Amino acid sequence: MSGLKKVLLVAMMFIFVLGILVACNEEESGKEVDAPEESGKEVEAPKDKVENTSVEFWTISLQPTFNDYFNELIANYEKENPGVKIDWKDFPYDAIQNKLLTSIASKQAPDVVNLNTELASQMASKGALTDFNKQLTEEQRSIYFDGIYNSTVVDNGAYALPWYTGIPVLYINTDLVEKAGLDINNPPQTKADLANWGKQIQEKTGTFGYVFTMETRSILEEGFKVAEGGKAAFNNDEVKAYIQSNIELIKAGVIPKDIPAFAQQVQLFGSEQVAMIISSSSFINQLKTASPDVYKKTIAVPAPLGKAGIRFTNSMNLVVPNASDNVEAATAFAHYVTNDANQLAFSKVASTLPSTKAAAKDEFFYKNDGTLEGQALTASVESLDKASDFYLGIENANDVNKAFNKRLQNIYINEQDLNAELDAAEKEINDILSR
Repeated sequence: MSGLKKVLLVAMMFIFVLGILVACNEEESGKEVDAPEESGKEVEAPKDKVENTSVEFWTISLQPTFNDYFNELIANYEKENPGVKIDWKDFPYDAIQNKLLTSIASKQAPDVVNLNTELASQMASKGALTDFNKQLTEEQRSIYFDGIYNSTVVDNGAYALPWYTGIPVLYINTDLVEKAGLDINNPPQTKADLANWGKQIQEKTGTFGYVFTMETRSILEEGFKVAEGGKAAFNNDEVKAYIQSNIELIKAGVIPKDIPAFAQQVQLFGSEQVAMIISSSSFINQLKTASPDVYKKTIAVPAPLGKAGIRFTNSMNLVVPNASDNVEAATAFAHYVTNDANQLAFSKVASTLPSTKAAAKDEFFYKNDGTLEGQALTASVESLDKASDFYLGIENANDVNKAFNKRLQNIYINEQDLNAELDAAEKEINDILSR
């Protein structure tokens, strides 16, 4: 079977199962539970209803590395909630989507499932997931960073509890910045600052200022909407002026024209052809191996903010399918896994960031020993108050993202006409949103 046919077959299966899934939800609409009364930070499992209850818990690629953590977590929960048994299963990332959909369609839905924000939003838009705005009290919801918790909001419903997360930071080559006459102790705070630093670095040193992520999220970071009211909302003079400003930076040699792959970005930074880069913590290990000298003169600070005042984060979440037979018990367990103490404990064993406010204040994240690793950890946790996983309330986010990315790359890399590409993107995305 050719690759294209395989993709089409998977896509058809996905649409077919989603249709069944929505029908199942309609049949089971009577299962909705009223919002609980304010009852403290922890969600108590409904003890009168969970006698001999089994909660099937799915994660993505966490076994066997974190078996000890989860076995202890589950044992503690079962001890605190007699009558509840947690059945933990782990699946590869590429397999969980189809397995989840087929399980729901065959009325054998799991109770708590680990999904990324994009897939959680997609399933929420089809009415397949439990609304935690109804299941949890305001106090229980308030433990999470607002921007991350609201990443799956659709029509005032929130369909995922944020779990572990990560957020990029700005890495700066101190030698190049000082040669450009800039104050390394006063790094860029905004994207406008970043562009100004980039211009001065290019003028004074001849190197590129920074690597620019020419993706859909660059539009969102500036406060522009990709879609609103079920239609594309980006084809206007303000967005065109913003894109044109980036085209001018490319022409001036401030940012590279080509969008290099991650390995190439490391190579550019490691060979001192570019002075600044916004990247994740994995960048450090690559740089340390490829260019130990440049690693030693690199610092990490929080990523500059666009006009929207948000930073892109990439979170994993826990969701509860509406088709679960144990929505109340599942919600209680999902909240337990993602509470302050358990998120902090997971961060310590998995080197992730927590999505809860109290956990992020722990001294573990602020033991800055002067290394690049320590700087990056502190910079990233300090960035969480502005974190968001974007695509708020947009259906078919993955398709919209891909379509818009393609047009932006045509503009920036292939030098295609700005107006023609945005017109084409508007038509394509309106078609996607009308499905």
